[in-house]
This record gives sequence, structure tokens and C-alpha cells, in this order.
Amino acid sequence: MAMERHGQTIETPTEARQAEPGPSVLALLTASTSLAVLIFGVIWFSFFRM
Repeated sequence: MAMERHGQTIETPTEARQAEPGPSVLALLTASTSLAVLIFGVIWFSFFRM
């Protein structure tokens, strides 16, 4: 458990490394990957379209 001493939170190294990636991380990854695919698609069709 995290302790508080002199207004500072003291955590063990394991507690400090733990993270909880929520749905916002998944949404960001999905949106950025989709945007990259869209940009590459536009570049592909603009340069290699016959």
C-alpha cells in the first residue's frame, strides 16, 4: 500500500511500475493506426494510380 509522508506519496518499486491502461489507450491506438492507414492509402492512390 502506498504511504504518505510529509505530503509525498511513498510507493514500492512494484507499485510505482504498475499501470492501468484503460479504454482510452485502446481508442488512441485504434484511431492513430486508422489515420496512418488512411494517409498511406491517400499517398498510394495519388502516386500510383493509373
